[in-house]
Amino acid sequence: MSGDHPSRTRLTRRAFLALPLAAAATMACRWRKPPFVESDFQLPDRSAVGLFPAADYSVDLADVISRGLAELSIDVRGRVVLLKPNMVEYEDGHAINTHPLVVVGAAVALMRAGASRVLVGEGPGHRRDIEYLLASTGLFDHLRELRVEFVDLNHDDVREVQTRSWFTSMRSLTLPSSVLAADLVVSLPKLKTHHWAGMTCSMKNFFGVVPGAVYGWPKNLLHMKGIDASILDIVSTVRPGLTIVDGIVGMEGDGPIMGRARPLGFLAMGTDLPAVDATCARTIGLDPAKVAYLDVARYFLGNTDQGRIEQRGERPERYRTDFALIDSWRDKRLQL
Repeated sequence: MSGDHPSRTRLTRRAFLALPLAAAATMACRWRKPPFVESDFQLPDRSAVGLFPAADYSVDLADVISRGLAELSIDVRGRVVLLKPNMVEYEDGHAINTHPLVVVGAAVALMRAGASRVLVGEGPGHRRDIEYLLASTGLFDHLRELRVEFVDLNHDDVREVQTRSWFTSMRSLTLPSSVLAADLVVSLPKLKTHHWAGMTCSMKNFFGVVPGAVYGWPKNLLHMKGIDASILDIVSTVRPGLTIVDGIVGMEGDGPIMGRARPLGFLAMGTDLPAVDATCARTIGLDPAKVAYLDVARYFLGNTDQGRIEQRGERPERYRTDFALIDSWRDKRLQL
């Protein structure tokens, strides 16, 4: 704007989006004192990660997920379960969102496994019109048929809670009541490359639980604090207990919206989200040690070292596909 004082020059969108890169570099440095209470977290000796074949979305995905729950010994009997898919934007023919049939398959499998209640919640940061997303993706009709409730997490009742880590320096987060009340929060991400974070999968998916009505669009405060740092603080605070990754068709290139669809043919499952994300990163040719939030998560949230991950179902090599990366991420390619 003309007439602005130099010290109050408006922050451009390019400069705004570049801020997390500097924040991530600072966060990834070894800290003198951990920005979390070490006794609050305990890393498992080994983490089971399952890769289960699903050639396309016509497969009985409820059956695939049911077999995954059994393989991983996940007990949901009597528990209220909230499913958190990744819904960002809709463009016909583009693999942007978690496919609605994966959401349906997860809901059916969890109800069959004895969950007392299953609901679906999402708070998109890009497309604010959740009714448009639900209708255009077809998810609304599926959920109505199943009589599964959907919660708009951008406008749900909220409660302020203390963060379990403070990489962002924030000591509290305002989160939706539906998320906080669930016995089990399940991440249902679409496996995609991400322009700023490198990869969006189980952990990055939780940007969508932070209410836009409080934090703005596209969750502005979190971007200012740093994407990687925010991912860690949100996941450490929400403590999701399961992830089911839509790797049937992923997105490569300039994700999470403008990339290209890339078939892979699997669902990934596990209770250790960093372990699942590290496995998915290796599967698409990314080095998890070079993805800032994963490199830090290994100290307190989960295992990312391949030697501490126990593979179930199929071997990752079956699905190994080097995703196309934007120029700024090509040096993060996994070297075999």
